[in-house]
Amino acid sequence: MSDLPRPAPDFSLPGDDGATHSLSSLKGAPFVLFFYPRDNTAGCTKEAIAFSTLKPEFDAFGVKVFGVSKDTLTSHEKFRTKQDLTIPLLSDADSTACEAFDVWKEKKMYGKTFFGIVRSTFLVNADGQIVSEWRKVKVDGHAEAVLDAAKAL
Repeated sequence: MSDLPRPAPDFSLPGDDGATHSLSSLKGAPFVLFFYPRDNTAGCTKEAIAFSTLKPEFDAFGVKVFGVSKDTLTSHEKFRTKQDLTIPLLSDADSTACEAFDVWKEKKMYGKTFFGIVRSTFLVNADGQIVSEWRKVKVDGHAEAVLDAAKAL
């Protein structure tokens, strides 16, 4: 989009790491929020593993990475343990962050219409500005593309 950078929407979400993460608590350091539809599904698992694998490189650049879905913290904890994930997963059970970041959309599958998360990622700089965004993400190579953008900060 051509409206970048722009202020990131405010959010406050519980994480499976026991902390509450918000725009204000993360200000001062860059971070990535990747919104994904559901724990333990093929694409979401592949994406979460890719970000976990690259976590040391994100850390080297001082960039925190968080996955966000509507799943419960209990579901996130099981997903993290089963897949050996190293990134915190945040629960947006009431869709407030999903709606604020405009990723909660009408979707169609097998002839049915429903609302769900459209896989999207946001890179936010230390000042709380969205500097890069990816919408309707294709998983292959995505975490690497986000890392490249983070390195450029």
